[in-house]
Amino acid sequence: MSEKVNHVGLAVADLDSEVDFWTGALDFERVGALDADDASTGQLLRMEKPGLRAVYLRKGDFVLELLQFRGAGLVDRPARVVNEPGLTHLSLNVANMDAALERVRAHGGEVLEDTRLWDVAVMIRTPAGQLVELLVGFETPTTDLGE
Repeated sequence: MSEKVNHVGLAVADLDSEVDFWTGALDFERVGALDADDASTGQLLRMEKPGLRAVYLRKGDFVLELLQFRGAGLVDRPARVVNEPGLTHLSLNVANMDAALERVRAHGGEVLEDTRLWDVAVMIRTPAGQLVELLVGFETPTTDLGE
């Protein structure tokens, strides 16, 4: 049925700081923006007056949609954990872990130091609190890796 993944959406409180983080720290490219109509967007998202502003970022074939709800605002909730149902994290390959973590900190992200596995894997949080796994030297699994 599906031809390809179109994008993944991420709700954020501060759109400008999140765009700065993804483009500055993680090398995403800004490819578009949208000020959405409340009537049609509200119907699609089941929200009253969402006041949606979206910015689209690309890395390779992957598109990330950052969503700011200026009308409806965000629901306050605790920091996301990986065993919570739903999207747990995004995983990105980086060439140099130390350089990547320096950029993460410089752009307002948080390095979860206790998760670091040598220079090959670590979890970070974006300014909006989204978990992102940074990896060095790992390819996407294409076969069963076993138990």
